[in-house]
Amino acid sequence: MNTEKDIFDRMMKGGIFRSDDPEYPKIFEAVNETMKLSQKLNAATDTNEVRQWLSEIIGNKVDETTTLFIPFHTNLGRNIRIGKNVFINHGCTFLDLGGITIEDDALIGPNVQLITENHPVHPAERKALDLKSVLVKRNAWIGAGAIILPGVTIGENSVVAAGAVVNKDVPDNTIAGGVPAKFIRSIEI
Repeated sequence: MNTEKDIFDRMMKGGIFRSDDPEYPKIFEAVNETMKLSQKLNAATDTNEVRQWLSEIIGNKVDETTTLFIPFHTNLGRNIRIGKNVFINHGCTFLDLGGITIEDDALIGPNVQLITENHPVHPAERKALDLKSVLVKRNAWIGAGAIILPGVTIGENSVVAAGAVVNKDVPDNTIAGGVPAKFIRSIEI
């Protein structure tokens, strides 16, 4: 067992987390608090109120240039970092136990899923969490309904086509799409 720092610091470094970790119950306590705040977020009546509740959920002030359309779903929230001038459309789900970073000027289409959590394949270990962060670099655009899987980086200025399932990094200045997502073409800068 890794005894370095608390479980939330360790989760941001990735790896396997088993339910017998003595700090594992802290995850459920935090998730319960996020569920309460998410109800307030998703009942908000304007973008300023949405930013206020999202700031509370992630534990950092969301810049006034960033816009989130509700509904929005996350299980923890505190492991999400959002830059300036980011747009997140309706119906997105961010499972952020492993850490999600969205850099400045990124566009996130409706119903996009950013997933940092997986489970080991072996049946005896399947209930453990396998965490890997997701990074969406500056000026990236993720199309409607795309799913970004654990450990993936979406490169600067890149585009992920609608409906793509991304299980590998997307290099800077490229377009990727399909299931699983593959390189489509470069973007001339």
